[in-house]
Amino acid sequence: QNPKTSAIVKQLLAEGNAAELQKYFGSRMEFGTAGLRAAMGAGISHMNDLTIIQTTQGFCRYLEKNFSDLKKRGVVIGFDARAHLSSGGSSKRFARLAANTFISQGVPVYLFSDITPTPFVPYTVTHLKLCAGIMVTASHNPKQDNGYKVYWENGAQIISPHDKGIAQAIEENQEPWPQAWNDKLIDSSLLLHDPYATVNKEYFKDIQKQCFHRNINKATNLKFVHTSVHGVGHKFVQLAFKAFDLSPPFAVPEQKDPDPEFPTVKYPNPEEGKGTLSFALAEKDGAKIILANDPDADRLAVAEKQESGEWKVFSGNELGALLGWWIFTCWKNHNRDNCAVKDVYMLSSTVSSKILRAIALKEGFHFEETLTGFKWMGNRAKQLMDQGKAVLFAFEEAIG
Repeated sequence: QNPKTSAIVKQLLAEGNAAELQKYFGSRMEFGTAGLRAAMGAGISHMNDLTIIQTTQGFCRYLEKNFSDLKKRGVVIGFDARAHLSSGGSSKRFARLAANTFISQGVPVYLFSDITPTPFVPYTVTHLKLCAGIMVTASHNPKQDNGYKVYWENGAQIISPHDKGIAQAIEENQEPWPQAWNDKLIDSSLLLHDPYATVNKEYFKDIQKQCFHRNINKATNLKFVHTSVHGVGHKFVQLAFKAFDLSPPFAVPEQKDPDPEFPTVKYPNPEEGKGTLSFALAEKDGAKIILANDPDADRLAVAEKQESGEWKVFSGNELGALLGWWIFTCWKNHNRDNCAVKDVYMLSSTVSSKILRAIALKEGFHFEETLTGFKWMGNRAKQLMDQGKAVLFAFEEAIG
């Protein structure tokens, strides 16, 4: 029922373009542990209103099977700033359609009223003890893409067998339910909640537990440059600096506002290394450190100006080493009890450096290696925390 995607298909039919139609309708997007990710456009192989409705209907049915209290606890839905003019798709539109699906079944939905960084969704799941979370984002993928990330009640992305269970439920619920297309219905529903203000307050209060040197932060004359690469990060990084009593970083003006066209970069991925705009701004303002987020602000790249005047861009493994060492040093300074170290854990994935293992052997804490992907570290971290262990840090080399 989306006039734009309908028109695309009708045009292809009129032209008798079988090859393109095959591309659009030949196979359905596969739902896996990373959820969905594909280009926005027409047909079952793309992200569009219909495939979002179908996916959410399947997810809703699967959650009903797994949680007897789903209608009491509910789910959270967040979205980034992506939009695709030619197909009428956007992260916000998809998030609203997903919310409509759950609300039509009597499930409370905590739908953010504005763009947020991806970490806000898992944070809200655990903070409000919800059953699940959805983040509509394609992270650092090309501009035409979008995605649908799914979090379980433990705040981690899903792992098997949930992916297969949800995929099967999607297959079984393909016909849109009555009023599935009418997302305006949610605006008057008592089941719709907006967690934006609360989570903004609580999240930045919570991260202050990691602020151990407020006086040094206040006094420092170190200058930072930050780029959000046309994504959601600008406002939230400013708030994080404020929470730690640091002067706000200089924002790269051409990249600080969300823009689904990503006009100044070829790929919106800070892993690609040196972005000229942020380096030029740092030179101009005398900043020694550059921070870059990907468009949904769950990855961080860092560069530092060396004594020689050269810039060093840190790899994910180097950042993992620095942050892991620093977090343990802070922990040690605040925990004089030598026995407590036996309950401290750090994790990294199998594709990442083993530097934390070396530090763990020397310092006496535990290190564990997981399969590739934050879903594995997240699930394992939660298991350990449920056993009363302190999980200080986890990282992956892909600047995560």
